[in-house]
Amino acid sequence: VQLQASGGGLVQAGDSLRLSCTASDRDFRKYVMGWFRVAPGKEREFVAADSWSGNNAIYAASLKNRFTISRDNTGNAVYLQMNSLKPEDTALYYCAVYFTGSFRASPSRERERYNYWGQGTPVTVSS
Repeated sequence: VQLQASGGGLVQAGDSLRLSCTASDRDFRKYVMGWFRVAPGKEREFVAADSWSGNNAIYAASLKNRFTISRDNTGNAVYLQMNSLKPEDTALYYCAVYFTGSFRASPSRERERYNYWGQGTPVTVSS
């Protein structure tokens, strides 16, 4: 499994960014795809995840009102729209997947469930 994340960058507080992650070498419609982040000096934390059906999105409670996860029709790409960015959103953002065998599986927040990870894309938000 290959996961390629992109879209990170340096922005100012209040700006928006859209992260993308594309997966290759198989059909990912029966995989949950999610986003995690690692801020400087902190543990990896869950951001958002969804099944291919698009109706099961879950978010970290503190991010739900600003971040939106989506998947494309092929199932092989996942996006993270981040609005009203804050300096505390500065982190390395990773996409990750795990197989569920279902188009509509309820996603997990637990990083241990995710067994394939991309390389991360950096987001820096200046104040």
